[in-house]
Amino acid sequence: MAGSKAAAEEIEVAGHTVRLSSPDRVIFPQRGFTKADVFHYYLAVGEGIMRALRDRPTTLQRFPEGIEGEMFFQKRVPARGVPPWVATAEIAFPSGRKAAELCPADLAHVAWAAQMGTVVFHPWPVRAADVDQPDELRIDLDPQPGTDFTDAVTAAGELRALLDELGATGWPKTSGGRGVHVYLRIQPRWTFVEVRRATIALARELERRRPELVTTAWWKEERGSRVFVDFNQMARDRTIACAYSLRANARATVSTPVDWDELTQVDPDDFDLRSVPARVAERGDPHAGIDDTPWDITPLLEWAERDAAAGQGDMPYPPEYPKMPGEPKRVQPSKDRDRPRA
Repeated sequence: MAGSKAAAEEIEVAGHTVRLSSPDRVIFPQRGFTKADVFHYYLAVGEGIMRALRDRPTTLQRFPEGIEGEMFFQKRVPARGVPPWVATAEIAFPSGRKAAELCPADLAHVAWAAQMGTVVFHPWPVRAADVDQPDELRIDLDPQPGTDFTDAVTAAGELRALLDELGATGWPKTSGGRGVHVYLRIQPRWTFVEVRRATIALARELERRRPELVTTAWWKEERGSRVFVDFNQMARDRTIACAYSLRANARATVSTPVDWDELTQVDPDDFDLRSVPARVAERGDPHAGIDDTPWDITPLLEWAERDAAAGQGDMPYPPEYPKMPGEPKRVQPSKDRDRPRA
């Protein structure tokens, strides 16, 4: 019958039956990609996305009617109406409130989330075994107006050299937009506050080496045409789209792991819902070894102490956070009446 909807399907994933309803619903209108396309995309990149998501509390960015419709972030799994095998982990927000977030134990959890209209997966940098001590340090290289992906790639190359000096291994990926993400697998021995301090210290050292290219300025009015190292991505409850996550843009791009040599040759638009499964099938996952050698961040914490002794202490937290110990004034510099004027 003309105009009839496709029937729901039941698909076996990781030993569980996952229902896919409205498979022909269009999620990416400009590309014509449907809910079924999204669902099967995530099955096709299953090994890689589970490496990014396994046992991590995960916020779901949902678009039940497609990316041009209503969007919301789901941080709580409902107490009712979910399959009995869906795993959760309790996390605490900066406010002190708590929630049971989806915590993927297998690929069926990803498939179930896709069935619920999830397009983007935002995992915490922790595992369920200890939700207060990150095991992943994330560096978000964010090009500001006047810069682009090429500048982010250049900054990433400088970061790689710095990490090599430290004996640390960075794992790069495209953001799915104009930026570059570099992940470090770290030993889960430190708090969010400490790992954020370590990230600030790393960002400041990168800025010292390439001040014309890189900035750590939290306030946009001070960043200029440089690549911002968004250190607050390591604050509690701040998350980044994971490796192999789709992004909610017209092209249906993917945040895609690459190796360092490849990073200088790619364009973010090379990687989308259609191209990435074939890429993975052909060459595997460039992040396959990310869990092999967790790193000790002590050198970065020593840098943080050095910087504090030189008068460079903490940086502002995001506006929704409660005031944190040792945090400077959370006031835009141009509006700070106490700031010395030249």
